[in-house]
Amino acid sequence: MVLAGNNMLEIQVVKQHLDKIFKIKDLGPLHFFLGFEIARSQRGIILNQRKYTLELLADSGVIGAKPVSTPMEATLRLSQNQGDSYADAASYRRLVGRLLYLTNTRPDISFAVHQLSQFVAHPMQSHFDAELCILKYLKGSPVKGLFFPSHNSLVLTGFTDADWATCPDTRRSTTGFCVFLGSSLISWKSKKQTTVSRSSAEAEYRPLATLTFELQWLTYLLHDFHVPVTSPAKVYCDNQASIHLAHNPTFHERSKHIELDCHLTHEKIAQGLIHLLPISTKHQLADTFTKALHPAPFHTLLSKLGLYDIYLPT
Repeated sequence: MVLAGNNMLEIQVVKQHLDKIFKIKDLGPLHFFLGFEIARSQRGIILNQRKYTLELLADSGVIGAKPVSTPMEATLRLSQNQGDSYADAASYRRLVGRLLYLTNTRPDISFAVHQLSQFVAHPMQSHFDAELCILKYLKGSPVKGLFFPSHNSLVLTGFTDADWATCPDTRRSTTGFCVFLGSSLISWKSKKQTTVSRSSAEAEYRPLATLTFELQWLTYLLHDFHVPVTSPAKVYCDNQASIHLAHNPTFHERSKHIELDCHLTHEKIAQGLIHLLPISTKHQLADTFTKALHPAPFHTLLSKLGLYDIYLPT
């Protein structure tokens, strides 16, 4: 059990009460919990899964493999019937499950793992090869984790993006978003959309509505923590059609089928929950969660997500 708060006296009272009922053992300040490692300094807190990652690499037999620079090749398009079936489907599913748990502190592999999790029912050899690529990427950076600075603003900022009709099997688009509290990455998602989008504007608008729901929930959560949210969350989108539709929802034959998402987003803009802003594709951080990128743009965007390796020399 982990106890957190800003009043040490109150935490001590809770621990004494729990000890009286359950006879607990106090392990002191949090350093390790369910595979998560926590390192503290005056600058802030680093959350990583170093031991978990190294065990994953050792169990997979790639501890001595040559590292690669990205978790997935930028030109790779995985499909259901691609090559020969993989003989050991159980080990493929087990490895996907372990990688999914690792995405709690490694948003850089979220898109690649999301892609592989679609084929757990009937994996192919090409899907397993893509798994090995993720492991080789982790071999080069097993200690990376999320950094939460001690001094930070409490303003929510979101980035939303979509990759239109890129699934070769269903032609569905991929939703991607990430949310920052100040400079700290606190929420992100990479997910295939549930329906086929008939235009890039529609594909971009669906993650915008999904991000709006997420920001609404985070605002409620901050209120529960007695953290006042005094300014609208800044939301950055690189699709001009979606931005215009959010501010001026004029429905016609081409956009009537996404009317519900439009009403939701427009309502939250009017209420002051979000402030929608344009951004160039080059600076769109959510790109990391919608597609496999080449090494240069991948590492440029990754440097802005707040991932650090505490073992690298400064």
